[in-house]
Amino acid sequence: MKHLIYILTCSLLLQSCVNQKTESHEVTKETKEDINYFDYTNRDDQFMGGIKMIPITTPKGEFKVWTKRIGNNPKIKVLLLHGGPGMTHEIYESFDGYFPQEGIEYYYYDQLGSYYSDQPKDKSLWDLDRFVEEVEQVRIALGLNKDNFYLYGQSWGGILGMQYALKYQQNLKGLIISNMVASIPDYQKYSDEVLAPQLDPEVLKEIMSYEDKEDYSNERYLDLIVQNYYTKHIIRMPVDQWPDPINRGFKHLNPDVYVTMQGPSEFGIKGDATLKNWDVKDQLSKITTPTLAIGAQYDTMNPKEMEWIANEVQNGSYLHCPNGSHLSQFDDQKIFFEGLIKFIKDVDNQNFDQDNS
Repeated sequence: MKHLIYILTCSLLLQSCVNQKTESHEVTKETKEDINYFDYTNRDDQFMGGIKMIPITTPKGEFKVWTKRIGNNPKIKVLLLHGGPGMTHEIYESFDGYFPQEGIEYYYYDQLGSYYSDQPKDKSLWDLDRFVEEVEQVRIALGLNKDNFYLYGQSWGGILGMQYALKYQQNLKGLIISNMVASIPDYQKYSDEVLAPQLDPEVLKEIMSYEDKEDYSNERYLDLIVQNYYTKHIIRMPVDQWPDPINRGFKHLNPDVYVTMQGPSEFGIKGDATLKNWDVKDQLSKITTPTLAIGAQYDTMNPKEMEWIANEVQNGSYLHCPNGSHLSQFDDQKIFFEGLIKFIKDVDNQNFDQDNS
C-alpha cells in the first residue's frame, strides 16, 4: 500500500512539473508574440516611430503622402482609407484600442491633399481615378500584397475602396466597405426622401432656404446641419461630447478637396461636386475578394443598401450596427469592432463564409 501511495505521489509531482513547464512555455511564447508585434527588426521606419512619407507620382508632378504603421504581422496588414474627401486618418484613432491586442498590423494614411500629406492647390488632382492610382502606389511602397493586404474604406474611403477593388482586386486578401453605398444618386435620394423629412419642419425649411440660394458657406446653414443632422446621422452624440479625434479631423479637413468632390456638407451632394453621379452597382458582382460591408441603423447611408452590397459581391458578409451612425466606430463601438475583427480573423484563418456576420 505504501508503495502504491509513493508511486501515485511521484506521478502527481511529475504531472505538476510537466504542467508548470507547459505553462512556462506558453507564457514565453505569448510574451515573444507580444514583443514581435512591436518588433522593428528589418523595418526602415523605426527612427520615425512607424511614420513614412511616401512619394507618389501624379499627372501634375510628384508629391508625398503620410502613413504610419502600427504593429507587425506578416499575415494581416490593414490599410485605412479615411473619409471626406479631404478628412484625415485621425477619425480612426479608436482602432488603437482594439487592433493591437488582436495582433493586427494597420496603417494610418492621409491621402494627398489631407492635413499630414502634401496639399497641392491644383483641383484637377481631386479625381477618383487618380486617387485609385495613389492607393496602388502606397500599397507597393508599404509592401502589401494578396497574402496580407486588407483594405478598409469608410464613407468616401468606401468609394475609393470599391473603385480600387474593381481595378486591383488581385492584390487584396480582404476588403471592408464601411458606411458607404454603391451609388451617390441613391445616397442623395435616401437623404432627401427619408432622413431630411425626419428633421424639425422649421429647421428643414430654413436649411432648404439656404440651399435654394446655394448659400452653402453661410455659418448659420452649417450650424443647422451640424446641430440637427450630424448629431443624428454622423455621430450620435451632442457636439460638445464629440471625441477629440473627430474634432481634430474636422478641424484639419481640407475644404478644397471636400467641396470639389462632395459638396458643402454631409447633407447630400450638392452643386457640381465631381462625385455627384458616381455609381458602381452594376459592377460589384465582379468583386471576388472576401468582402465585409458595414452599415448602421442611423447612418446617412441606407443600411439596407449596405446589406445589398454584401449580397451583390461574390463573397460578401454584412455587419449591422444597430445603435450606430456614419461613424459607428465611435457610437456603436463594441459591435463595430467585434464584427470587423471577426471578419479579418476569419479570412486569415480561411474560415470566412458568405453572409457569416
